[in-house]
Amino acid sequence: MIDIHTHILPGLDDGAKNWEESLQMAQVAAEDGITYIIATPHVIRGLYDNSKEEILAAVSRLNSRLEEEGIPLSIGPGAEYRLEADLAEKLKRGELLTLNDSGRYLLVELPDTFLPEFTADVLYQIQLAGVTPIIAHPERNMVLGREPAQLSAFIRRGMAAQLTTGSIMGLFGSQAKKISRELLIKGLIHIVASDAHSPSGRTPRLKACRQMLSESFGDDSSRILVQENPRRICQGRELVTPPLVEKPLWKRLRKRWKQARI
Repeated sequence: MIDIHTHILPGLDDGAKNWEESLQMAQVAAEDGITYIIATPHVIRGLYDNSKEEILAAVSRLNSRLEEEGIPLSIGPGAEYRLEADLAEKLKRGELLTLNDSGRYLLVELPDTFLPEFTADVLYQIQLAGVTPIIAHPERNMVLGREPAQLSAFIRRGMAAQLTTGSIMGLFGSQAKKISRELLIKGLIHIVASDAHSPSGRTPRLKACRQMLSESFGDDSSRILVQENPRRICQGRELVTPPLVEKPLWKRLRKRWKQARI
């Protein structure tokens, strides 16, 4: 499995605090069956001003440490960029780091409580630059959670969305779990990732969530969400849309999610 959204680099944001925690997170991921991780530290103006060069250097050093420790995991470069009015201009100047440095996908984080008025325009400008925005954890944005039609509009325009394992499994509460289910049912999600921040709590694990997705949506959908599309992102290839759930299955699907105790 491949995890395309993690905060595993030490000391760059609110993720791993030091190299010890980074290595512990790597060990957790490897034991869970993850073979490749994209490190995506926050980039937020005035709070986490992580440059492309700093991230690349940290990824290189972490890969060296993993090799020294014998942990069977590889790290690719990336970042989680907070949506700002000049994000597309920074991309065009070569200041931003696409996922796995492939030049194809940019992980974009929206504010939790609102959608800035420039959201649609900035995302479109990123597309015009030849890069596909991936909207990180839309289920945790209050507007998109309340009005999924707005996320649907972004997806119809060729963008993608990434759901977080913790939301699917109830870590962020019943509302985020409910919204996650609805977005999956509507076919608006292309990738599931851990958004891991530490070796305990918000950890880099995918296996349990993949099993839950398989039971509710089928093996093909779960494979696309946690394996096939993450691999395509790393390779800079076009994403696949997971099969839609048939309407007659909705009632049974909802019952499974309601009964899940994970």
